[in-house]
Amino acid sequence: MIQVFINGESETLPPDLTVSALLEARGLAGKRLAVERNGEIVPKARHGAVTLAEGDRLEVVVAVGGG
Repeated sequence: MIQVFINGESETLPPDLTVSALLEARGLAGKRLAVERNGEIVPKARHGAVTLAEGDRLEVVVAVGGG
């Protein structure tokens, strides 16, 4: 297991988890969102290739529409 921080909260996750798998597990797959890992934006095209590591700091921001 690895320890990461998601939106400021400490979480324990399985090793070798990709950004894409994390989003899917949280019910966020397919939603309009932005993911930042350790201060850098992770492009949507790379979500399946970027693997989370011990100590990573993620910010996940979901776009909210309205009018």
